[in-house]
Amino acid sequence: MVPMVVAVMPENCTISAPAGALAANVASLGTMAWAPFGRPETGWTVYYPRVAVDIGTTCPVASEGFAAKLAGWQASHHLAPTGVFDLLTFAAMKAKWQAARPFAHINGKTNCPPPPPPDALATAAPRESFVGKTIQLRTAALAAYRAMVADARHDPAIAAERRSLTIFSAYRDPDADAARCTAEGNCNGIVRATCSAHRTGLALDMWVGQAPGYGPDSTADANRAAMVASPAYRWLLVHAKQYGFVNYVFEPWHWEWTGEAI
Repeated sequence: MVPMVVAVMPENCTISAPAGALAANVASLGTMAWAPFGRPETGWTVYYPRVAVDIGTTCPVASEGFAAKLAGWQASHHLAPTGVFDLLTFAAMKAKWQAARPFAHINGKTNCPPPPPPDALATAAPRESFVGKTIQLRTAALAAYRAMVADARHDPAIAAERRSLTIFSAYRDPDADAARCTAEGNCNGIVRATCSAHRTGLALDMWVGQAPGYGPDSTADANRAAMVASPAYRWLLVHAKQYGFVNYVFEPWHWEWTGEAI
């Protein structure tokens, strides 16, 4: 299922937008002080690519076109159409992103889903693993992943980087995950949870880039900013939903398959 390539006219990024919106967005992009996922962050560079896809624009933040499209999105979601990226706008977007993740509805609840039986899991090929470790997913999820990656590699920029979209974590045994969580002292924090989506066999962490000096799953702002600028991540934002995958936006590498019940 190779995504259809359709010739389109270049987007007009000079259309009129609410007064002051362009300047406000440019200023806040690198300076906004907030904690969108419970940890202090500065700026919204990490979230800008996803925001742009949601509002349907290819215009840069430093354009009237971006602010105009954002104002239109705000109006359609019963928010003041200021064209300015703010906390209320992000909260509405985040709610939609999380609602698309079936696991988000149960994460942290007492009824954590049991893991799948061993015979429901399939093993990825060594070339599909980032560092060669054994990677397992539910059979249909692995098939969907393979179809997605095969199509993604029609993009020359993705094909040129052999690590792109290889998997470095998928199914994780709940008992082992809980033990590691306890050992690292970060249970139910930003990095690791006692009830992880990885226990379902439907979640996978893919290599989408990394900044020098960081690992492929470092949540450092600089690392995540490098990831969201990568060809692999930009491709996933546009196309992954066609294959049933949704992203946990705080972690550019973390995607969950929605084609099978948890």
